Amino acid sequence: MHAQAIFGICVFVNAVVTFRSSFLYTKYFGSAESKSEADGVDQAEKARHAVLLKNYLIVYLLATLGDWLQGPYVYALYDAYGYTQHDNAILFVAGFGSSMVFGSFIGGMADWGGRRRFVVLYGIIYASSCVTKHFKSFPALMLGRLLGGICTSLLFSIFEAWLIRAHADNNIGKKMLGQSFSMAAYGNSIVAILAGLGANKAATGGTMVQVAGSFHIGGFINPFDMSLVVCLLCALCAMTLWEENYGSDEAQKNAEKSPKWYEGLKSAYTVTLRSTDIILCGIISSLFEGSMYVFVFMWTPLLKAFVKDEKEELPFGLIFSTFMVCCMAGSSLFSILICKFRGEVLAVGLFAVGAAAMGLAAIAPNDSVAFGALNVFEMCVGMYFPIMGTMKGGIVPENVRAAVYNLYRIPLNCIVLFCLLTHLTPTFSFGLCSAMLGTASALQLVLTKRRLNMNAISSASEFSTLDSKLSTTPLIADNQV
Repeated sequence: MHAQAIFGICVFVNAVVTFRSSFLYTKYFGSAESKSEADGVDQAEKARHAVLLKNYLIVYLLATLGDWLQGPYVYALYDAYGYTQHDNAILFVAGFGSSMVFGSFIGGMADWGGRRRFVVLYGIIYASSCVTKHFKSFPALMLGRLLGGICTSLLFSIFEAWLIRAHADNNIGKKMLGQSFSMAAYGNSIVAILAGLGANKAATGGTMVQVAGSFHIGGFINPFDMSLVVCLLCALCAMTLWEENYGSDEAQKNAEKSPKWYEGLKSAYTVTLRSTDIILCGIISSLFEGSMYVFVFMWTPLLKAFVKDEKEELPFGLIFSTFMVCCMAGSSLFSILICKFRGEVLAVGLFAVGAAAMGLAAIAPNDSVAFGALNVFEMCVGMYFPIMGTMKGGIVPENVRAAVYNLYRIPLNCIVLFCLLTHLTPTFSFGLCSAMLGTASALQLVLTKRRLNMNAISSASEFSTLDSKLSTTPLIADNQV
């Protein structure tokens, strides 16, 4: 594999795309129209957005850092404790099952109880999960996986819901919301690279030793201790930097009344069934994110299948860094394309390209072609999160946003559990992902047409109302002005 050459190409592409999406390009190389548009942006709005984005990124990137620090060493730690592959599979399935079960109602609780409060809860729960990693005890590790599953649901719903509501509360436009999601995705990729390097250094800095009973320290546990500190810092920053927000003004007034835990889930379920757009959006996001998780599980065995010499090791660190660089490039590419195309239209092409990339990875004749295809998919991942975040922001009602986002994760977790429990081959897995992404592209086309028709009807209705008002308003003669 020409891993270093591909990495260099990806870094160059990322640098070019990132510069093209920056204000420096607009300032020095942009057209007169683009410069005029940039100068015409409300400066007060830009200032509010800068403050909001800074406060959001501090908390959000700390949250993702705590998650990335743990990811590479969960399996390694269980293996070091002497648990079998079957035991590991049970623990991993428990984590996804926990996310599916608890996530179904915890989002609704956050809509009613306060999203900042649940971000703080995320930091505390995830830190508690890290504590369980010190114990060579299957029940303790199982508890840790259950807690981790809850935190996964919170990470992929509460933060996004808080950000969308915060934009609305601060009178920041939809265009700025897309920029916020793009910056968050870009920053998340940087954090992933730094977390990988830091966790690797911490894990290899010493050996794991037994202190007393089943309690262990050092070695593969060190990344989890780092994550524990980061998660608590995330909770502290959320308490000091964020304002509380809720799913609705009514929820804010009733926050102290402690509504029943299932009320948010019930409302979200009712709203979802009544809206075809919400259902389509959920199916599409589950298909793409399910493919993304399969990618995470299967890229290693896919590339290792091309290795002829059993003694040869793949450059895992370089491969992971290349993926993250491509993800960064994708988020920057979104910032460029969103100025010319609607997010819904971009999504149709995005899923189609992702389907082609996954299909190519499944039938690739050599490791270089497979690696290149996987990098194209990673660019799609970088574009996906700001596109889907903005799209969901306009489709899902604010009062049940976090609850609906967690409902979306139920079919996603079913896809992941299916792939974990059926032991699919890498080739079949990527072929399946290609089919899922092709389906997502077709469904997105249907959703796009529905949204465009809805906007056209809305515009026509507004014009009709305005025309009606004008026709009933007495005209003023020139000599009366």
